[in-house]
Amino acid sequence: MKKVIAFAGSNSKHSINKQLVTYASSLVENNEVSILDLNDFELPLFGVDLEAEIGGQPKNAHKFLSHIEMADGIIVSLAEHNGAYSTAFKNLLDWMSRIEGKTFYGKPMLLMATSPGARGGKSVLGMAQDRFPRHTANITGAFSLPSFNANFTNGKINDPELNAVLKEEIKSFQEAL
Repeated sequence: MKKVIAFAGSNSKHSINKQLVTYASSLVENNEVSILDLNDFELPLFGVDLEAEIGGQPKNAHKFLSHIEMADGIIVSLAEHNGAYSTAFKNLLDWMSRIEGKTFYGKPMLLMATSPGARGGKSVLGMAQDRFPRHTANITGAFSLPSFNANFTNGKINDPELNAVLKEEIKSFQEAL
């Protein structure tokens, strides 16, 4: 049995990306899945002066990175703020990359995003697909859920075609584990 971690790149307590990643995680079969919450890994705003002042990186950055290191695979659903990563996620990535430049350790990763709009976070997905391989992510696929409020109800995707696409991405991800 492989160990998978899943998280939303958001610190919103009502994150639609956390709802999506939680649903996607429920589709992973015969593996252990842990859902992480960025709120459990609060960090100060990254800066090289602060890093020098505190003598390194905060414990929560090390803790989150250790979850990645111990996992066999990663599922992440990125929130899109003004076309980019949320500040909370970018800050976490900045701190982790100071500890380990190969932040994702070559682990299989399913990238996802959703938003209330019709593009479904495609800008942040594109950014991550370009950036994450430089941090050694092995991206097995990407999934965008457009118009979250119309396509996601009762804890799951209600559009059969979109749901089928996600299931195929989950299957590819599991095969890469």
